[in-house]
Amino acid sequence: MKRGSDLVITSCSLLLALNICSAAETGEEDPIHRIQAGDITMGYEVSGDGYPLVLITGFGGTMDMWDPDVVSILSGQYRVIAFDNRGMGETTAGERAFSIEQFADDAAALMDSLGISKAHVLSWSMGTEIALELVLRHPEKVDRLILYAGDYQVEACPPSPEVFQTLTDTSGSAGERGTRMMGLLFPPEWLASNLDRVIGVFSGFTETSSAENIQKQADAMDSWTGAGNRLGLIESPTLLITGTEDVLTPPQNSLMLLEGIPGAQLEQIENGGHGVMYQYPELFAGLVLDFLEQPAH
Repeated sequence: MKRGSDLVITSCSLLLALNICSAAETGEEDPIHRIQAGDITMGYEVSGDGYPLVLITGFGGTMDMWDPDVVSILSGQYRVIAFDNRGMGETTAGERAFSIEQFADDAAALMDSLGISKAHVLSWSMGTEIALELVLRHPEKVDRLILYAGDYQVEACPPSPEVFQTLTDTSGSAGERGTRMMGLLFPPEWLASNLDRVIGVFSGFTETSSAENIQKQADAMDSWTGAGNRLGLIESPTLLITGTEDVLTPPQNSLMLLEGIPGAQLEQIENGGHGVMYQYPELFAGLVLDFLEQPAH
C-alpha cells in the first residue's frame, strides 16, 4: 500500500484531531532544548533523572504528543528524553534525504551529542520502524526496546479499507474531520465516555510541522523495505505493546513481531486503540516499568 500522498492527508487529519482543542501560547518558559546532531539541530525535552529512556514518536508526530501522565510516571525512575524527528516540530530538516534509516541515525546522533552511550528506547507507531533500524544499525546503543503499536513493514498488516477510507476522507469541516480521526485513535464507546480527558490532554499539543516535511516523511515510509528478514538479529530484550482495538496499526502486526524477534514479550491491552497510552496511562507506564525492571537473563 504505497500511498504517500494519502498518508499526508491522513497525517494532517490526525494532527488536526490531536490539536483541535489546543490551547494558545501561555507565555511560560520554553522547556525545549536544542542541540546539533549531525547535519540538523534537534529539539528535545528531558524529564527526570537516572538511566536514559529515549522516546521515538510516530508519523507526523512531535515530542509533545507523548501522554504527560505517562512521561511523569516514567520520569520518576528514568531520565526521559523525547525529541522531534528530522523536519518535525522543533527539529530542522537538514540537507540529507528523509528515510527511516536516516531517522534512526539521527536518533543515534542525538544520543552521541548528549553523551549517552546506551539507553532504553520506547517507540510508537512509525517510531517503531525507526527504533528497529536503530537497534539493527546501532545495536550497541539500545539496551531494552519497547515497540508500541509497532510494525516491521508498512504493508505487513495495514488498516482495513474502511478505516483507510475514513483516514483519507477530506469532506466536511475541519472540526468534523478531526472528530472522525479521534474516532480512529480510540474505540468509540471509550471516546464517548472520556472526551473531557482527551480534550485535556490534547490541549497541550502545540507543535506544528510543515506539509512539505510531512510529505517527505510519508515518502520515507513508502520507500522503507522493512525489517522482516532482520528481526532475528535483534539481541535487545524487547517488549511489544498493542491495543486490541487498534484499527490504525492492527494488533496482528505485533503478533508478527513477536514471532520474529527472539525472546520478545507481548502485552495486549483490552479495549485499547492506537492511542492506548492516553486511555490507560497508569497501566501503560506500569507495563513499561515492569519490563525495564526485569532482571537481565
